[in-house]
Amino acid sequence: MGETVKERGDGSAELVKSVADKHAGLVRPVAKYYSAVKDAMVCGKGRYTLVKDVDEVENGVYDKPLPCFGCGIGWFSFLLGFVFPFLWYYATFLYFGNYYRKDPRERAGLAASAITGMGFSLLLLVIVVFWWL
Repeated sequence: MGETVKERGDGSAELVKSVADKHAGLVRPVAKYYSAVKDAMVCGKGRYTLVKDVDEVENGVYDKPLPCFGCGIGWFSFLLGFVFPFLWYYATFLYFGNYYRKDPRERAGLAASAITGMGFSLLLLVIVVFWWL
């Protein structure tokens, strides 16, 4: 932090630490932070850098709307699966293929479709078994 070079009379130099660095445990925490900020200002020559411009607003990853009318492929498949049950199996394939890693907002709808597809398969199995008996 506050290291300086002290020159001796014989021409040699010695690296000397400040008293605050030697006894950092005795200094209040606020003083430690002030010292660190002061050192950063000295290193940066007192110039501030602009972090983000107000005019240049960038959209985040999740600011864009989901596909399929904004509700996502999973929920769209879940709802339309009551008319076309094949869509539940399509969403199940996407769910187990980790499609939701592209956009985590899709995970709930894909899981709901996978569970509904499994329930529909069990229902079909029960109907077919009882039909043949």
